[in-house]
Amino acid sequence: MSRLNNCFSQLLITQRPALQESACKVKFALRLNYDPNFYVMSFRFARLPGRFFNRYYGHPARLLTTTIKTFFLAHVIWDYGYETAATAGASMLPTFEMIGDWVISSKSYRRGRGIVVGDLVTFRSVREPGEKVIKRVIGLEGDYVLMHTPGSGSDTMTQVPKGHCWVTGDNLDASLDSRSWGPMPMGLIRGKVIAKILPLSERKWIENELRPRPV
Repeated sequence: MSRLNNCFSQLLITQRPALQESACKVKFALRLNYDPNFYVMSFRFARLPGRFFNRYYGHPARLLTTTIKTFFLAHVIWDYGYETAATAGASMLPTFEMIGDWVISSKSYRRGRGIVVGDLVTFRSVREPGEKVIKRVIGLEGDYVLMHTPGSGSDTMTQVPKGHCWVTGDNLDASLDSRSWGPMPMGLIRGKVIAKILPLSERKWIENELRPRPV
């Protein structure tokens, strides 16, 4: 009998941590299931649609004011916010790799506002409107630019018309740009590339390489 009691005691000792862990799990589950704060939060979230309806139903002026504010905020974000984009292709080598680089562009420069020669811009593709492209601005309206690649044997110049700009890739041999489809409307510009964020080891601010530096 004493041997049986000893065996039973040893079994309890070896199983005690598991029993304690199970008890803690049960208490934790009960606390989750019966936590009054959980039900209070659920009740508050459930009442949100009703509160919204009561706030604006029968108050057209309040609804109109809120709608105008929402559209104004969306307009500001759309025109003056930021967006990220991944680079693809060899046209911007060595500034950006063919794949894996991510950049941030500022929409404050949308439609060419404040753009100067040397800036990197994002814009809707002239040939494929749904595609975004990154190129460098080489000329603005009134500037004279080479129509073909330097060293190609042609030195024909053209003047950039009003409301347009001349863009090229940094890797001229692998870029489809203004040399192929002519001056680009400023209205197609979505923003100016201001920073490279990926890879993390190469993150940096993008500087205008063509802008004269102060002496």
